[in-house]
Amino acid sequence: MDGKDDRREGRFDEAKGNVKEAVGDMTGDEELETQGKKDRAKGKAKQAVGTTKEAADKAKDAARDAVEIAKDKLD
Repeated sequence: MDGKDDRREGRFDEAKGNVKEAVGDMTGDEELETQGKKDRAKGKAKQAVGTTKEAADKAKDAARDAVEIAKDKLD
């Protein structure tokens, strides 16, 4: 799974958590409200993982480009 997929799933989990939390709050269902908070936290974590993966991919690409430039200069 790439970073964009992680971020997309994270946004979905966060939205799902918001709904569960709101419904639990309105109905007095503390368990549902707690599930919502957990889903929101999971969603935020997935988004952070996705952002990190994307940054790592960019750094890897930049390093690869730098190596290619260095090779070209040596030739």
